Amino acid sequence: MGNYRELASYQHCLERIQANWHPYQKKRNMRLEQQQRYGVTAEKVAENILEDLFTDVLDWTLADINYQVDYADMLLTKLGIKYLLVEVKRPGLLAWHRRAIEPTLDQARRYASEQKVRSIAISDGEMLYAVDMAHGGFHDRIFASLASPEPPEILWWLSVHGIYRECEVEDPIWQLPDQGPVESGIDQETQAQLLHHKYKIPACCFAYVGDPNDPATWKLPYRLADNSLDVQRLPKAIQAILSNYRGAKVSSVPERDIPDVLVRLAHAAASLGRMPHQSPSTAEIYVQLASVLEQLGRLEEVTREP
Repeated sequence: MGNYRELASYQHCLERIQANWHPYQKKRNMRLEQQQRYGVTAEKVAENILEDLFTDVLDWTLADINYQVDYADMLLTKLGIKYLLVEVKRPGLLAWHRRAIEPTLDQARRYASEQKVRSIAISDGEMLYAVDMAHGGFHDRIFASLASPEPPEILWWLSVHGIYRECEVEDPIWQLPDQGPVESGIDQETQAQLLHHKYKIPACCFAYVGDPNDPATWKLPYRLADNSLDVQRLPKAIQAILSNYRGAKVSSVPERDIPDVLVRLAHAAASLGRMPHQSPSTAEIYVQLASVLEQLGRLEEVTREP
């Protein structure tokens, strides 16, 4: 990691997180009493939990939090500058795996693209996942449990002085399993995802997304509609790049974004155990992928242990 730990703003924020986490947990549990009482609670409760997090645990003020700005549930600003867009679901609606969070993430990505906001987060008051939009995909910022008994120091990356910095993540979202049941309560707005006109799948199923609101800019499909990996399209997506490697553009993907797209596809291959460090007898396309990533200095991002 970098030298951010030496920053006075980091030290002050860390002290604030540690001092206020347990009182925050008590308040959060009180807000969730309705869920214990009736088995379900409203989205507003999750918004209140997040408001407490940003203002009590972190260093945002109530004046920094804006609600329902161009369909965004929450928007965090300073001096009129938009730093973080948050899409909120009712408590318990988002599960702890990709298949549950991707539709909400796509929804937030569309809103953020329209408002030119780089960082987005999704939460149901139990989990909080934040990313930066870059190179046609996401760069993980944080993934944390809001029910954790210990204060997550990683929350600093969502603080006033952390949100505008490039984030280095120690525990990437890639550790989450792709499979698992998705709760049927996902609301109609999230279900009504924008789909590609040809493939009939949402943006999260493509390795590169130019404009979240324009399916024509979504390239290299590698996941199925349920967000599970498409074992037939994955190697084809990799081949589409490697067969034209060093070209100015590959399937309308800018050259500057190619390394990130390859890392994205390599993470998918690794989740299937297809990369050479996992299976010496793997297909040649994955051997080629590893070789190119090594050339680019990005292979360790895929091979390092969680």
